[in-house]
Amino acid sequence: MRPKIEVPSVSAALILTIALSGCSGGTDGDNGSTADLAGPATAEQLTIALDADTGPINLFAGASDQLVELVYDKLLSPSPYVDEPQPWLASEVRQLEPDVWEADLRTDVTWQDGEPFTPDDVVFSFQYMHNAPTGRYTHHVNDTPNVDDVVAVDEDTVRFECVDACPSLARVTLADLPIVAEHMWKDIDPAEAKTIQDLPIGTGPYQLTDYSPTEGYTFTANDEYFAGTPTVDQITMPVITDQSATFTALQSGEIDATTRTLSPELVDQFASSNTLDSLTTQALSFPEIKMNFLDGPLNESDFRLALSNAVNKEQMLDVVALGQGRAATQGYPHPDAPFANPDNSTPTDPDSSQQLLDDLGYVDTDEDGIREIDGEPIVLSTLVDSGLPQDVRAAELAKEDLAHVGIGLEIEGLDAASLEEKSAEKAYDLLIGEIGAHGVSDPDQFIMSHRSGYLWSPDEEWAEWDETYEEWLAQTTHEDRIEVMQDLQTVHNGAPTTVPLFYPEEHWAVSQNFGGWNESPGYGIVHKWSFLPEDVVEPAHTGAEKVITELTDSPENTDVTEPPASEDHQH
Repeated sequence: MRPKIEVPSVSAALILTIALSGCSGGTDGDNGSTADLAGPATAEQLTIALDADTGPINLFAGASDQLVELVYDKLLSPSPYVDEPQPWLASEVRQLEPDVWEADLRTDVTWQDGEPFTPDDVVFSFQYMHNAPTGRYTHHVNDTPNVDDVVAVDEDTVRFECVDACPSLARVTLADLPIVAEHMWKDIDPAEAKTIQDLPIGTGPYQLTDYSPTEGYTFTANDEYFAGTPTVDQITMPVITDQSATFTALQSGEIDATTRTLSPELVDQFASSNTLDSLTTQALSFPEIKMNFLDGPLNESDFRLALSNAVNKEQMLDVVALGQGRAATQGYPHPDAPFANPDNSTPTDPDSSQQLLDDLGYVDTDEDGIREIDGEPIVLSTLVDSGLPQDVRAAELAKEDLAHVGIGLEIEGLDAASLEEKSAEKAYDLLIGEIGAHGVSDPDQFIMSHRSGYLWSPDEEWAEWDETYEEWLAQTTHEDRIEVMQDLQTVHNGAPTTVPLFYPEEHWAVSQNFGGWNESPGYGIVHKWSFLPEDVVEPAHTGAEKVITELTDSPENTDVTEPPASEDHQH
């Protein structure tokens, strides 16, 4: 047994009380708490601009987590992005065997149409996720982990049985998977789940009472919400796709907030406003350079490492993010994720990059500044969203960095839809994009990203990863899984298939019509935790209650059944 690696801690309580800083009415640079916000703790109505329309919150069809959780609830809260998820729809969770868990459920919860919430809804949700098309949530049931059976033990207890050991079930799956109403979904063929356009019914603090692709969303408070009466009666969410138009609307008072964070050059301007408040949160996301590891030369592990070492992470932070965040010298996943290896390292090291490329035999024979492979210059096609100035600047800097080590970049700007299509087809060498909290702060998704084609594909040989993954599968306790997962991070960062560019801070501007904004790790400020009473929000984020009882001494299981790889991947 290797020596234990200390698992870094993300204290959600600390994030709530310190990292969320308010700068009210022109106090640029001051740090404070949510108490510094000028607005009241309650409001009759708020208008919050969305940057995109994702349909009527069908959780099987790609709606954002933040919108989904206005309507739906999970068994534990707030997410897998904290150390110790707290009770929510479940009051207690117990691991009975390496592959068996039980959860005690609340008995005072009703659906938004008045029907009682029961264990049968939980059983149905897990079964339906098994049969529905692969998407954002389903891998937490049918792959990592593979939940084979869910049964109602009695009127307030549910038992989960996995195909193999599933020590992360409580901390990840139960803290991530929204529970749906059996009576709303039982007559819908799971194969058709993504096509449903009906307005959703959940147990959450808000009901979606109106939606149209042109007018946006209207949410009405659920006055019978089990966790407390929401602090805002109605939330209207128009869709404003243009970034400039969004911030113009915010400055003019047409909207109270937006799901867009301020671009770095706007931070000082908005912080000095006398009519808006500014907030800073710690993002659990980052921009990245994705590599197409299926094609040469990016299918060479040392070439990928050379590319990563060549990128000047400190300059990326200073120039693209104007220093607002941290340099991405700890690679993948996000260093604030509860499972991140504190020793992860992806330095800026152009000398090492040069040596790796020399050792591969990729040299500049014609002395034009670009190395060749079999006489062909190494010029990588690089796609970027032409509508995102930060990403375009990052691509330009990457081109300069890689030119210093003899690698050429050919940058092509595309609209967002075309970029998404090219990304899905892997029709690129490099692609500048951003990955959210689900991708870089969820431990099971770290595994899935290497099985779904995002960071790797199980169809491709990677001996060191495969061997360590098998060891990870054999572990039967949460602590041992994390230990091996940190080894997997070392493997990944030694032959990375993506280059994190920087770990950004998030800056927000909000009107002074409301001052109840709260940060939930990975979710920013536009989510249900900003619209619930503070005496509800704080306990859900402190990690103080020991709601999960898990096995701590269980032998390895080498007789495991590797699940089939997912064909879809959503962050």
